This record gives sequence, C-alpha cells and structure tokens, in this order.
Amino acid sequence: MAKNESVKSAGAGGDEASDGAVSWREQAVARSLDSARTRAENRVQRFLDAALELMNDGDTSDFTVQEVVERSGQSLRSFYQYFGGKHELLLALFEESIRAGVEEVAEKIAQEPDETARLRRFVIDYYLRCRPGPKSKRRGTTTHDPVIIEFAQQLLTEHPAEASRAFAPLVDLFEEVLNDAAEAGAIRSGLATRSVAGTVLEVVMFNAFSSTIGGMPIKQDATDAAEELWDLLLNGLVAR
Repeated sequence: MAKNESVKSAGAGGDEASDGAVSWREQAVARSLDSARTRAENRVQRFLDAALELMNDGDTSDFTVQEVVERSGQSLRSFYQYFGGKHELLLALFEESIRAGVEEVAEKIAQEPDETARLRRFVIDYYLRCRPGPKSKRRGTTTHDPVIIEFAQQLLTEHPAEASRAFAPLVDLFEEVLNDAAEAGAIRSGLATRSVAGTVLEVVMFNAFSSTIGGMPIKQDATDAAEELWDLLLNGLVAR
C-alpha cells in the first residue's frame, strides 16, 4: 500500500512538473544560487565602496588595486574573481554613476507639465551633473565628480565600445524624451533621434570646456550656463 501511495505521489509530482510547477530540487538549487549571487553582489559592492572612498580621499584615481583590497577588507584573489583589473573597477563605478543619474533625471522630468519642459529639464539637469562640483556626500558617486568626468573622457577617446555600453541607459532615456517632443510638435519631426541624442549629450558633457576655448571667464552660476546652453540647443543660431 505504501509503495502504491509512493508511486501515486511521484506521479502527481510529475503532473505538477508538467504543468509548470517548480520541483523541490529546483527550488533548492535556486535558493543556493540566489544566496551565492547575494554574497557576490555584497563583495563587489565592498570593492566599489572602497574605491570610491579612496577617490574621495585623494580626489584622484591614482590608487592601486592593493589599496582597494586592503580598504575593502577582502582578498586580492577575491578582487580578480570579479574584476579583470583597475580599469574594470573604474568602469563599474562609472556605470553606477550613469544609472544613478538616469534614475534621478527620469524622476525630475516626470514632474514636468509638457514635452518641451521635459526636454529642457533633461538638458539642464544633465549639464549640472556633468559640471565639476563638490565631492558627493552620499554613498556612490555621480557624474559631476572630477575623477568620473576624467574617466568618461578617457572612455570616449580610448574605449568607445565600452563607452557606448555604459552610456546606453542615458541615451535610451534621452531618445525617448526627444521622440515624445517630436510627436508633440515641440521639435521638428524626421530627426534621427538616436543620433541626435548622442550628439546633444556629447555637447552637454564637453560644454564645460567652452569657457577655456573661448577665452572667457568661467561662469560661477552653473544654472545660468545651463540655461544658455539650452537656449542655444533649442533655438540654434538662425535668426527668426
């Protein structure tokens, strides 16, 4: 009788599996993988936090992998399990800064009343994030940290493929804003919005050098500079 019940139970389990139910074995493996993933994410975050602390302490990326390892309280072997070297560590920090920036800008533009206002808010907020400013006081880093700006420029000139992947979330968001603006008639239609997004973001990012190139004094009010750039982007140079 027990044998028949066991066979019946096994058969029922088979029916559940065929219906898409997860077996106990699969659940156990999934829990194990989830636990391992959590541990890995925590270790990676400790390396990132250590690198960020070193950057904030010295205002530079001239730290060594060994310093990161010691600051994190982990091993060198563990570091190379997750990163191929210092460049990959800096790339991870930069990608985090991009993701954080996208989340913040998305929240702000969502509060704007129309497509033109959303476009303006995006340009101005991204300009302010790119302009060198004080060190970040919160956990994580932002695109206005001088070291991150320097690394972004290095990526764009020396590692364009990596730069393209890192900037993808930002370009995606801006392209969406441009498409909405075009659909609403706020900007002209027929633009290659993906290309335009990349061009405008590059202009905004490197606009900090415009004062130096033009031989003008550096503006103290970043918001005024951002508004001037927005006016130029929206209205161009053609007399109306």
